[in-house]
Amino acid sequence: MKIAVAYENGEVFQHFGHTAQFKLYDIEENKIAGSEIVDTMGSGHGALAGFLAENGVDTLICGGIGGGAQTALAEAGIKLYGGVRGNADQAVKALLGGELVFDPEVRCSHHEHEHGAEGHSCGSHGCGSHESSGHSNGCTGGCKQ
Repeated sequence: MKIAVAYENGEVFQHFGHTAQFKLYDIEENKIAGSEIVDTMGSGHGALAGFLAENGVDTLICGGIGGGAQTALAEAGIKLYGGVRGNADQAVKALLGGELVFDPEVRCSHHEHEHGAEGHSCGSHGCGSHESSGHSNGCTGGCKQ
């Protein structure tokens, strides 16, 4: 088994489509046998599922994730544990122990709102709220609110 975690600074990264790195874990006998951090090379939403499949990943742990990426992962045969927060290593250990707290209905729909006159784009932020601009990003489940 190989588990990937959307990764940033030791934590589960909260916006799958903007993941710059994954931490990949080799699992043997339900224990972590090894791990490595890999760069995505700027793959982006749809290509990330292929990137994971090419790296032999069968399970993904991440924070917020959109519907299109969920579909791509399902088509690649990758099991998704979305809506996860906190330390990446601890999340994998929790999954292996059957104790991972995740949101099976996680959605990140911030791509559906307009920024227009506010002068910023979806690509310029993580999966967080825009409280200062007076609107929510539409994320539910694994996104920072």
